[in-house]
Amino acid sequence: MAAIRASASLASCSLTLVASTSYTSASSGSSVFTRFRSKPLWGFSVSVAPLCYYSSRRAKRMAHSIAHATLGLTQPNQIVPPKISFAAKEIDLVEWKGDILAIGVTEKDIAKDESSKFQNPILQKLDSKLGGLLSEASSEEDFTGKAGQSTILRVPGLGTKRVGLVGLGQAASTTAAYRSLGETIAAAAKSAQASNVAIALASSETLSADSRLTTVSAIASGTVLGTYEDSRFKSESKKPTLTSVDILGLGTGPEIEKKLKFAESVSSAVIFGINLVNAPANVLTPAVLAEEAKRIASLYSDVLTTTILNVEQCKELKMGSYLGVAAASANPPHFIHIVYKPLGGSVKTKLALVGKGLTFDSGGYNIKTGPGCSIELMKFDMGGSAAVLGAAKALGQIKPAGVEVHFIVAACENMISGTGMRPGDIVTASNGKTIEVNNTDAEGRLTLADALVYACNQGVEKIVDLATLTGACIIALGSSIAGVYTPSDDLAKEVLEASEVAGEKLWRMPLEESYWESMKSGVADMVNTGGRPGGSITAALFLKQFVDEKVQWMHIDMAGPVWNEKKKGATGFGISTLVEWVLKNSS
Repeated sequence: MAAIRASASLASCSLTLVASTSYTSASSGSSVFTRFRSKPLWGFSVSVAPLCYYSSRRAKRMAHSIAHATLGLTQPNQIVPPKISFAAKEIDLVEWKGDILAIGVTEKDIAKDESSKFQNPILQKLDSKLGGLLSEASSEEDFTGKAGQSTILRVPGLGTKRVGLVGLGQAASTTAAYRSLGETIAAAAKSAQASNVAIALASSETLSADSRLTTVSAIASGTVLGTYEDSRFKSESKKPTLTSVDILGLGTGPEIEKKLKFAESVSSAVIFGINLVNAPANVLTPAVLAEEAKRIASLYSDVLTTTILNVEQCKELKMGSYLGVAAASANPPHFIHIVYKPLGGSVKTKLALVGKGLTFDSGGYNIKTGPGCSIELMKFDMGGSAAVLGAAKALGQIKPAGVEVHFIVAACENMISGTGMRPGDIVTASNGKTIEVNNTDAEGRLTLADALVYACNQGVEKIVDLATLTGACIIALGSSIAGVYTPSDDLAKEVLEASEVAGEKLWRMPLEESYWESMKSGVADMVNTGGRPGGSITAALFLKQFVDEKVQWMHIDMAGPVWNEKKKGATGFGISTLVEWVLKNSS
């Protein structure tokens, strides 16, 4: 990744739909990274286990890669999987029995009358049952319902041991707000060692039928993701205590069940992506990433197939740009191609998702040095590939109709050695264009160049690529928003709408063609990086040179949101948006 700073588990998560509109999140099993098990009617289970190691037969085949994968004798621990059963119910809140009853409230919900009593009927009834304790505590703790605020009280006189209020802001109307509610409740359950909780909204009557479905899905996903902790590389880990969650007052029935199943598929895929990004480079090599891709395809072999190209095969395709980046590493590159084809019916749309797959980026001869270079975090430079492979996993479970999807990753490392690419070298991409490498730390775009040419050759109509590409995008948009670059207004509309449903933040940036002047070379068709001004824009303009003009294309620079600096871990960013976008293009 070009001059970055800034910042971005595999566990098991198996969810099973149960009778009263419910499903269970759990996991078990082992494989290189993940194993899945399915259950009977309404039963859906996904297990995500830690990275393991290959069989002796495979080890002989890739002995060098495996030697590096076990550097430091690091053996990921087996994680105790969380089991969470979700049930959608219609019962009176004051009648519910369990450990924590949590109410999501907006700032309007928390308003009080002249006698300091809640005006909201649900809070009023609950507070009356508690003798005014809830209104008193909210006043004393200055709880106003702002997003991020929460208060939890141990209370007498109810079937629940604790009652909590969680702020949703001025008006909770987004997926992100309700997912955050689930995450907050998961954190409270950890702190209180609670095994069963209930979640309700103070103003659920204002939600439309469609909004209720989206809300249930977001709450469930947030709870699963908030419960999960990646402790594979810790000597000790805590076993999650949360086993059941009741979602109250948002409806029941088949449509809710369908949404819970969808939440299961997406949240397990997000956890898969988190674990890929969190895995250190001495564990997750290009070979291991390729094994993960093959395993995903084998799990959903009814709709997924995979092809892994080795160095010689990439040479035959003239991928000089990609192979130039990979040349310095003792771990050979692996070019990954997964294809999703629907079970039946005609294919109306062909899409490609292309992810940057640098399992480690040293910067090459332009090595990352100095404060803020974040070289120790460059394991996350494959965050784009994690998003793409996570989307493949989710779509393998969801099985949308009428759409064919190509998932493409040019996996490699950017290292330093006598065989490596040097500043000033000229590489030739597979479309024949020549590139003067004026900075070896602008390597991601070189790998994506050949990946984009390959994607266009698959006959797709639309391409979205994702990459932790530039520090410049972080400077422009901060650490929680990804930059979007595309010449297509229609594609921009599609993906931005998908991101709103998914609860992920994207912002469209300009593709200023006049900036291409800084990318011209005196000895080749182009250089691989321009000056510091507009660095994220010139990076996107570089990628545009390798996309067929007939193909709608978008580049997403996710260098900021790939990593959560506060939590010191990956976010799984991009997976939910990609899934929603593919579904928008399905019949």
